[in-house]
Amino acid sequence: MTETVVSSATREVVIGFERPFVIIGERINPTGRKQLAAEMAAGDYSRVEADARAQIAAGAPMLDVNAGIPLADEPRILAETIQLVQSITDAPLSIDSSIVAALEAGLAVYKGKPLVNSVTGEEERLESVLPLVKRYNAAVVAISNDETGISEDPDIRYAVAKMIVERAADHGIPKADVVVDPLIMPVGAVNDAGRKALHLIRRLREELQVNTTCGASNFSFGLPNRHGLNAAFLSMAIGAGMTSAITNPLHAPEMGAILGANVVMGHDPHCSAWIRKHREPPAESGDAANDGGRRRRRREGRAVA
Repeated sequence: MTETVVSSATREVVIGFERPFVIIGERINPTGRKQLAAEMAAGDYSRVEADARAQIAAGAPMLDVNAGIPLADEPRILAETIQLVQSITDAPLSIDSSIVAALEAGLAVYKGKPLVNSVTGEEERLESVLPLVKRYNAAVVAISNDETGISEDPDIRYAVAKMIVERAADHGIPKADVVVDPLIMPVGAVNDAGRKALHLIRRLREELQVNTTCGASNFSFGLPNRHGLNAAFLSMAIGAGMTSAITNPLHAPEMGAILGANVVMGHDPHCSAWIRKHREPPAESGDAANDGGRRRRRREGRAVA
């Protein structure tokens, strides 16, 4: 089965059909975060460092790095951010930009094999991004839209994905190094977005045999209890064959759903990850428990007095 290998200088992460679902931490992104954007533009990466450490501690094996700040020097900021993050963690990174010069600046300083986020089916984008991916031996996210925009028809999105995979092959990029984003639509606006997404994910796995990813939070946009809805979507998407997602590992409902789906799919051998997360703390020894009980009784006695 198809496996996409990405790496830092010292660590590999494998995205694959028979592998645990890969969480790509989304927090290092100034979009919608005015304070982070201002700090990154000024060369202050303290919040970037904190976000990187927190996401790794929460269980993300990969991190997405974005430096899209209007009117800022994005190539410089993205390169500096990548260098900082790689200095504090061995997690592989997704280099995320809509600006080709920024992607190239990030690739030039990256140590290992990154995931480039992203290429679309637009001709100009294909011919500018795919040669970079090949030159730097990277993997790439293929987003299922082209010059006509984003279709609500999942079969059209499948056709765009297939075309990108074929064009990547023309540049010497193997199918294993193309991770398709089927474009998850907000279910609050498109009522059958979930059903269509699951249909498309199955086709991408079974027919095109590529790994997949998505911006998971798009599904719940504009609705209440977004974390609960995202959790439901992620567990069903994993069942349909999705193998990774760009999401926030600090959100407990989504992380719980992913861990549970790994168990259901047989991708958590002996349920070891689930047990580590949910194991009860060891019981106190008899002496310690008795001492604790005596201390509690003394406190309660003083409180009554």
